Amino acid sequence: MSRVAFRTLNNTLKNDIKVSGLRTMATSESKPPLPPFTLETARIKVKAAQDAWNTRDPAKVKMAYTPDSIWRNRADFLKGRDEIEAWLTKKWLRENGYRLRKELFAFTDNKIAVQFWYEWFDQSGQWWRTYGLEDWTFAENGLMRKRMMSGNDVKISDEERWFKDGVDVNTVDISEKHW
Repeated sequence: MSRVAFRTLNNTLKNDIKVSGLRTMATSESKPPLPPFTLETARIKVKAAQDAWNTRDPAKVKMAYTPDSIWRNRADFLKGRDEIEAWLTKKWLRENGYRLRKELFAFTDNKIAVQFWYEWFDQSGQWWRTYGLEDWTFAENGLMRKRMMSGNDVKISDEERWFKDGVDVNTVDISEKHW
């Protein structure tokens, strides 16, 4: 889905929620779409997270999580937005050229599982691809209250990269070998 199509769909969804009177948790920290998720709203949530993370802006990204959100990212355990922001700041100082793709793996009422791939290079210029899975649990207001991530880093050459500059990560054909 292109960014334009996503934004159009997201704006339509927000308008439909207002018009239909669906529960929107009228707070300043509401982040539609809200649970319970449908296939369509789960996909929207996944791509919104992908787009936010691709900004590499820790202050922006942390706002998708509840103030007391809990994370496990590999062997790191975090709690709250301040720890999330500090952790993301360190991550993106270390992972240069970061480009991410997330795809919906499964969902239930307030949970989403995601498969992801991202590429980055280290201080020596070595490229890496990280493969992984995340499971997310959402609060009623649509903010993520729990994020659990497992991932593996694989060395790749520049020629093996999928997400080169100028490439829309959503259009890259990722074969079953990598799913």
